Amino acid sequence: MKVMKRMFLGLSVLTIIAIGAGLWILMGSKTSNPNNYKTVGDISAPWGYERIDGKDAAYSRFLRSLPLKERGAKVQLYTGGDARFQSLNYAVLNLPLLSNAEQCADVCMRLRAEYLFQTGQYSRIRFQDVNGNTLTYSGGPSRKAFEKYLRHLYGVASTFSLSREMKVRPLADMQPGDVFVYPARKGQKYGHAVMVMDVAVNKNGKKAFLLAEGNTPAREMHLMRNFLNPFRSPWFMLDENADMLILSVFHYHSNELKHF
Repeated sequence: MKVMKRMFLGLSVLTIIAIGAGLWILMGSKTSNPNNYKTVGDISAPWGYERIDGKDAAYSRFLRSLPLKERGAKVQLYTGGDARFQSLNYAVLNLPLLSNAEQCADVCMRLRAEYLFQTGQYSRIRFQDVNGNTLTYSGGPSRKAFEKYLRHLYGVASTFSLSREMKVRPLADMQPGDVFVYPARKGQKYGHAVMVMDVAVNKNGKKAFLLAEGNTPAREMHLMRNFLNPFRSPWFMLDENADMLILSVFHYHSNELKHF
């Protein structure tokens, strides 16, 4: 009888844990920034993982310092109102859009440019347009000039130009600030780009990473959910030997991880 009671108690505890975990996943999958993190860097790394700085520690720190909107915030369109597919949003970055043309490739260029601008590296702010011309920023510390430059850039650059100008990074060498990007390809009219916001590694060398994206029509930047592993979300687990990576609802070939 005592054995039966202990078994019943054990099963009851497991049932409660399972129900609690299910409710936790359900809440986390429907609520933006469920833990009310203040910045990207406040998001807890997966158990057993530690963040890495990569080759540009200052850039990594900049990306981690980016502020997040409070719990429950929805991704807003530049033109106003809620964007569709809110379930893709894990947390909204608190960084106002500059124009209705600030879409997926544009936000990747924007974050890189913001880092260089805020650290006074003005001469390094340069990107290619779709014709292969390099557009170099020349406005110095003027915020007005900087934003004017970016708005012009958005109109003449794309996933095509971004993919062409960036260099391939092996998956095993993934760094914060890298970009998964592909231009329009067979069966897909449009390309897409998402930025690696942070990277963590465990004692076995396995990597986990956070992703952020913008989209079309122009909407607020947001961290992406990992639907394949809700317990790890928003962290994605890296398979360094994969030929194809499924990242949220997007598929990337292994050679589509690139860096500036």
